[in-house]
Amino acid sequence: VHWHGFFQKGTNWADGPAFVNQCPIAQWRIAFLYDFRTYN
Repeated sequence: VHWHGFFQKGTNWADGPAFVNQCPIAQWRIAFLYDFRTYN
């Protein structure tokens, strides 16, 4: 997902380079799951 244009209140920890904004994905993991709500 390209997050440009999405307002992510309180979730900046889930967007950015490893060791800067978020922890890297572990070697044994194959994905990073985003969980967010949308409103009209």
